[in-house]
Order: sequence, then structure tokens, then C-alpha cells
Amino acid sequence: MGISGIFLVFFLLFHMSMNITLLFSTDAYDWICEMLGANWYAIAGTLVLVAGVVIHIVYATILTLQNQKARGREKYASSNETKTEWASKNMYVLGLIVCLGLLIHFWNFWYKMQFAELIHSPEAVTHGSQLVIGLFSQPLFVIVYLVWLLALWFHLTHGVWSAFQTLGWNGKLWFSRLQFISNIVATLIIFGFAIVPIFFLVKELIS
Repeated sequence: MGISGIFLVFFLLFHMSMNITLLFSTDAYDWICEMLGANWYAIAGTLVLVAGVVIHIVYATILTLQNQKARGREKYASSNETKTEWASKNMYVLGLIVCLGLLIHFWNFWYKMQFAELIHSPEAVTHGSQLVIGLFSQPLFVIVYLVWLLALWFHLTHGVWSAFQTLGWNGKLWFSRLQFISNIVATLIIFGFAIVPIFFLVKELIS
């Protein structure tokens, strides 16, 4: 996972906290969106985030190719000797699903908010809460969003643990502990993201 992955985990925690604000106050959420609009610090943060994502993808691609080359023909053989988790074996595939979800996310939110404001588009969304609530009131969009979050959960459960390994915390004593912590962190992040679309979809269905 590396330093780029750790950086992205902290961003997800921040983004999750921002989303949860919408459950309590649309005004507060709109204020946060305004603070993160076409302002120099928000643009700089977006560029840093994009750079982090690109570095993470490039690093993951290189690592996957190296692992496949090292295994050779063994990657096609089945063995009960290894107890590697499913998520660990499919990190790159899960990563691709996460990237596709990010593209959908960017198109529906960032493109219609910060980017539209940057180019002074008359279609720029002025109230982010209305955009988010409108999208999360659509069952199909919510289902796609939740599938994306599921893939992100699998990616994070292994990714957070591997980040600890990068820091050198990979001794036998801490192995199970770090896996437990990774599951808690990943579940906390995904639950925080998932509760928002579920809340507004249920609210729409019962109204």
C-alpha cells in the first residue's frame, strides 16, 4: 500500500466526516462545499489528491506485475499451503473497481461542483446538499454506489494492514492485531460513507 495508501486513507476519513455532516445539517454541508470550492487551497488539495491516486495506481501496477513475474506458472496452480486472503489475491482487480467508482463519483460530484465553478459554468451547483440528496434518492445510483463501497472495503481491509507492514509493523505478535485494526478502520470508513445514501434512499422511499 505504501505512503500513498496511508495518505488516501486519511483523505477517506476526512471525506467520510464531511458526508456525515449532511445527515445533521444541509447548511453545514453546503458551507463545507463552499469552503472546498474554487479556492486556491481547495484546488491545491485536489491536485495533491490526484497525484496521490496516480502514484498509488502506478505503484500498485508495478507491484502486481512484479508479483506475477516472480510467481511465474505457479499463479495458475492451486495450493492449500497458502492462507492468503481473497482480498490480498485480488487487490488489483478490486483497485480497478474502486477506480471506476471514483470516475463515477468525480463525474457526479466534483465535475458538477468544483470544476464547474472553476470554468464559471452556468450549470455549476450552488447547493451541494441538493445534488447529493437528489442522487442518493435514486435506487439504481445507490446500488452502484454501495457495490463500489463493498469493493473499497475489501481493498481497505488488506490495504490498511499492508500499510502497517510498510512501516515495519509485521512481527508475529502484531500480525492478528494489525489485521483486526485494519478491519475496524476499513469498516468505519465504509459504514460512514454507506449510511448517507442509505438514509436518503430510505427517506425517499417512505415519503
